[in-house]
Amino acid sequence: MLEQLLTDLTIFILAIFVGYEIISKVPVILHTPLMSGTNAIHGIVLVGAMLVAGTPEGPFVTALGFLAVVLGAINVVGGFLVTDRMLQMFAGKPRDTRGS
Repeated sequence: MLEQLLTDLTIFILAIFVGYEIISKVPVILHTPLMSGTNAIHGIVLVGAMLVAGTPEGPFVTALGFLAVVLGAINVVGGFLVTDRMLQMFAGKPRDTRGS
């Protein structure tokens, strides 16, 4: 069991380093589309957290699943709000169509 935990921890730490390197190399103009894609992926993670929270594995697993659902929902909603605000920054001003 300790060997499996060590393997999982190693993969997690390597994923952090790889993710940081990939994100730090993204040009500024691509951050908004990247954030939108990440929010969509995190929505899938949220569904997985709901499935974990619904399993009858015990109160600890249920509590962790519930915490994952709450934090995931906050992340998804906040991410979409930030993305929407960023996209509004690039939107043009509304045109006056009164025909003066």
